[in-house]
Amino acid sequence: MNTTQIQENYSHDEAYSLKIGFYTLLILAILAGFYINERRQALHNEEDSHYSLQARFGRTDGLAIGSDVRMAGLNIGKVIDARIDEHYKAILTFEIKEGINIPDDSSASIVSDGILGSKYIEVEPGGSEDFIAPGGEFSYTQDAMVLEELLYRIIGIGKANRQKQKTDFKGADNE
Repeated sequence: MNTTQIQENYSHDEAYSLKIGFYTLLILAILAGFYINERRQALHNEEDSHYSLQARFGRTDGLAIGSDVRMAGLNIGKVIDARIDEHYKAILTFEIKEGINIPDDSSASIVSDGILGSKYIEVEPGGSEDFIAPGGEFSYTQDAMVLEELLYRIIGIGKANRQKQKTDFKGADNE
């Protein structure tokens, strides 16, 4: 093989590689366009398919606008507004996915996702055959548990038990 043939083979291989690369990029761009279009439609449909409910809580520590609303561990909505009423209770408004009917005797609790996890609203469905109407309010709620208060309670119980054991032990020695 002489140098002319090598150069021709090289330029032929280079042109072939450029064509393959171009077609690959074209296919990827088309697929990305379809994905973006589908995602945009899904977000648009998601925005239109919610209804709002409210719940009143004494404490909402750590819960924020945008926090999840879950039922049976599945995400069914999110918190969209928080304000204080005339009795200094927090009124949370959240949107629930359309098609999920919540019985009117259900409860809403503020719980955390593990010890240091984020807070969310857990809906415990009741047994009623009547449902909370859109814009309605939960009758039963449970406030957020503050971790520090829980730790103080546990420490207090431990101290009380230790003190009781000491007095029981001293009483047994005197007998």
